[in-house]
Amino acid sequence: MGATLLKKFLPRTLLWRAFWLIALLMLLAVAAWLAIFSEAELDRRSRQIAQMLTSVTNLTRTALLTAHPAQRHELLAELADLEGLHVYPADADDRVEPPPSFGLTRRIEALLIEKLGPETQLAFAVNGEPGLFVRFRVLPGEDGHFWLGLPRERLARHLPWQWIGWGMAVLLLSLAGAWLIVYRIVRPIEEERALLLAGISHDLRTPLTRLRMEIEMSVDDETARSGMEADIVEMDRTIGQFLDFARPADATPTVATDLSNLLGDIAARYGERVDYRRPASADFSVSVRPDALRRVVINLIENALRHAGAPVDLELARAGRHIIIAILDRGPGIAPADIERLKQPFTRGETARTGAGGAGLGLAIVDRLVRLQGGRFELAPRPGGGLAARIILHG
Repeated sequence: MGATLLKKFLPRTLLWRAFWLIALLMLLAVAAWLAIFSEAELDRRSRQIAQMLTSVTNLTRTALLTAHPAQRHELLAELADLEGLHVYPADADDRVEPPPSFGLTRRIEALLIEKLGPETQLAFAVNGEPGLFVRFRVLPGEDGHFWLGLPRERLARHLPWQWIGWGMAVLLLSLAGAWLIVYRIVRPIEEERALLLAGISHDLRTPLTRLRMEIEMSVDDETARSGMEADIVEMDRTIGQFLDFARPADATPTVATDLSNLLGDIAARYGERVDYRRPASADFSVSVRPDALRRVVINLIENALRHAGAPVDLELARAGRHIIIAILDRGPGIAPADIERLKQPFTRGETARTGAGGAGLGLAIVDRLVRLQGGRFELAPRPGGGLAARIILHG
């Protein structure tokens, strides 16, 4: 299921694949740069904040030691009013909330211990009062520890939004430039491919037409003539498979199509050889590329008639949010172990269900065109013998 969803959202044209690969490379480079910058910024901020806390702690310790005992209360009140600093005696029963265990606070606490001593402690709240608290020693002994509290906003990080905005603008401009470069490189290649395909179709099929006419006029042996004509038809079909597979992805827009009517028109071409029971009431209108879907269904019907014979059953059904087109036959079928392999280009099974004597592209073309419709193509043994080919579309 995951692989199917991944295939659905992968770009299908050379232009978009090249662009998204370059865009992904650019985004990965930007992400790596941001990770490096974030790590460097984290180290700088942690050292800056640790140095600030160390300086404030040392200045507070010095002020407490040098101030007259009668003036310490006044000094602490002035520090609280002017600098937002709060100093409390530390007690063994204090309720301490440790800081969150993310990189910044861990680094700050390690630097404080390094600078102020192993008894230093960092906290985010003491006795229910939030803030940024540092536990430090002023005097020797059990009663010589104090809490220095600062507003927690000292840890706040102010994002440089203007620089982020400029960075995003540069990234978007770079992606636009990448698109123009890829477009200028890839577009001529796609145009050359279209011209090459047209030339191959003309230059190979025109001699085949002349050869067929020569055979009809010059070969008297009926058996030999029939065999030669069959070989020419097979060669023409093989060329058609190559061209279909090499043709660029269908860029025609999707159209709301009644699948019941579309299948009815296809079945009418084959008369009694195709048994199609038109559904009575369900809504089978879906947005598809009708010409491509018609090619898929005809390809599967022709394949079934060629290898299984008539009649071929054509069914249309709805299963929840999906619409299922089924082409069912009573031929030799395909071994279950070979089903996924035979959807790959230039592969054929022992039973030659993918086209005897052909290029082995029939099922690969069907699978590709169905995926262009946003659906999936499944093959399975038919109960009672034969093969069940199903086209599953999102309805």
